[in-house]
Amino acid sequence: MPRSVNHVASKAKRTKILKKTKGYYGARKNVWTVAKNTYEKGLTYAYRDRRNKKRNFRALWIQRINAAARLYDMSYSQLMGALHKSGIEINRKVLADLAINNQDAFKAIVDKVK
Repeated sequence: MPRSVNHVASKAKRTKILKKTKGYYGARKNVWTVAKNTYEKGLTYAYRDRRNKKRNFRALWIQRINAAARLYDMSYSQLMGALHKSGIEINRKVLADLAINNQDAFKAIVDKVK
Protein backbone atom coordinates (compact mmCIF):
# COMPACT_ATOMS: atom_id res chain seq x y z
CA MET A 1 0.00 0.00 0.00
CA PRO A 2 1.43 3.42 -0.93
CA ARG A 3 2.36 5.87 1.78
CA SER A 4 -0.35 8.45 2.34
CA VAL A 5 0.76 12.02 2.94
CA ASN A 6 -1.49 15.04 3.25
CA HIS A 7 0.43 17.27 0.88
CA VAL A 8 -2.35 19.87 0.80
CA ALA A 9 -2.05 20.50 4.54
CA SER A 10 1.77 20.48 4.53
CA LYS A 11 1.91 22.95 1.64
CA ALA A 12 -0.68 25.18 3.33
CA LYS A 13 1.38 25.22 6.53
CA ARG A 14 4.55 26.16 4.63
CA THR A 15 2.75 28.80 2.57
CA LYS A 16 1.33 30.38 5.72
CA ILE A 17 4.81 30.81 7.23
CA LEU A 18 6.33 32.00 3.94
CA LYS A 19 3.62 34.66 3.62
CA LYS A 20 4.48 35.92 7.11
CA THR A 21 8.19 36.15 6.28
CA LYS A 22 7.56 38.20 3.14
CA GLY A 23 9.86 41.20 3.12
CA TYR A 24 12.68 39.53 5.04
CA TYR A 25 16.22 39.68 3.65
CA GLY A 26 17.71 37.01 1.38
CA ALA A 27 16.88 33.35 2.00
CA ARG A 28 14.90 34.27 5.11
CA LYS A 29 11.89 35.01 2.92
CA ASN A 30 11.74 32.04 0.56
CA VAL A 31 13.74 29.05 1.83
CA TRP A 32 11.43 27.00 4.03
CA THR A 33 13.83 25.96 6.82
CA VAL A 34 15.49 29.37 7.08
CA ALA A 35 12.14 31.18 6.94
CA LYS A 36 10.65 28.91 9.62
CA ASN A 37 13.60 29.46 11.97
CA THR A 38 13.52 33.22 11.39
CA TYR A 39 9.77 33.37 11.99
CA GLU A 40 10.00 31.40 15.24
CA LYS A 41 12.91 33.52 16.45
CA GLY A 42 10.87 36.61 15.64
CA LEU A 43 8.03 35.35 17.82
CA THR A 44 10.51 34.82 20.66
CA TYR A 45 11.80 38.38 20.30
CA ALA A 46 8.23 39.71 20.22
CA TYR A 47 7.35 37.88 23.44
CA ARG A 48 10.52 39.07 25.19
CA ASP A 49 10.22 42.65 24.02
CA ARG A 50 6.60 43.04 25.10
CA ARG A 51 8.01 42.71 28.60
CA ASN A 52 11.12 44.82 27.93
CA LYS A 53 8.96 47.65 26.61
CA LYS A 54 7.40 48.05 30.05
CA ARG A 55 10.86 48.27 31.65
CA ASN A 56 12.08 50.80 29.08
CA PHE A 57 9.10 53.08 29.55
CA ARG A 58 9.38 52.97 33.34
CA ALA A 59 13.08 53.93 33.04
CA LEU A 60 12.15 56.79 30.69
CA TRP A 61 9.50 58.09 33.10
CA ILE A 62 11.97 57.99 35.98
CA GLN A 63 14.55 59.97 33.97
CA ARG A 64 11.99 62.59 33.06
CA ILE A 65 10.72 62.94 36.64
CA ASN A 66 14.30 63.17 37.92
CA ALA A 67 15.21 65.89 35.42
CA ALA A 68 12.11 67.91 36.29
CA ALA A 69 12.52 67.41 40.05
CA ARG A 70 16.11 68.68 39.94
CA LEU A 71 14.84 72.00 38.59
CA TYR A 72 13.20 72.43 42.01
CA ASP A 73 16.25 71.27 44.04
CA MET A 74 15.02 67.74 44.69
CA SER A 75 16.26 64.41 43.47
CA TYR A 76 13.96 61.73 42.10
CA SER A 77 14.23 59.59 45.22
CA GLN A 78 13.54 62.55 47.52
CA LEU A 79 10.48 63.49 45.48
CA MET A 80 9.08 59.96 45.40
CA GLY A 81 9.71 59.52 49.12
CA ALA A 82 7.95 62.79 49.90
CA LEU A 83 5.03 61.83 47.65
CA HIS A 84 4.56 58.54 49.49
CA LYS A 85 4.87 60.19 52.91
CA SER A 86 2.30 62.84 52.06
CA GLY A 87 -0.09 60.19 50.73
CA ILE A 88 -0.27 61.52 47.17
CA GLU A 89 -0.91 58.50 44.95
CA ILE A 90 0.19 59.43 41.44
CA ASN A 91 1.93 57.00 39.17
CA ARG A 92 5.19 57.62 37.33
CA LYS A 93 3.57 57.71 33.90
CA VAL A 94 1.26 60.59 34.84
CA LEU A 95 3.98 62.37 36.81
CA ALA A 96 6.36 62.21 33.84
CA ASP A 97 3.64 63.51 31.53
CA LEU A 98 3.01 66.44 33.88
CA ALA A 99 6.75 67.14 34.04
CA ILE A 100 6.93 67.40 30.25
CA ASN A 101 3.58 68.92 29.25
CA ASN A 102 2.28 70.78 32.31
CA GLN A 103 5.13 72.22 34.37
CA ASP A 104 2.80 74.34 36.51
CA ALA A 105 0.97 71.26 37.77
CA PHE A 106 4.28 69.47 38.39
CA LYS A 107 5.55 72.50 40.33
CA ALA A 108 2.35 72.52 42.41
CA ILE A 109 2.91 68.85 43.31
CA VAL A 110 6.54 69.53 44.26
CA ASP A 111 5.54 72.54 46.37
CA LYS A 112 2.88 70.49 48.13
CA VAL A 113 5.34 67.77 49.19
CA LYS A 114 8.17 70.13 50.21
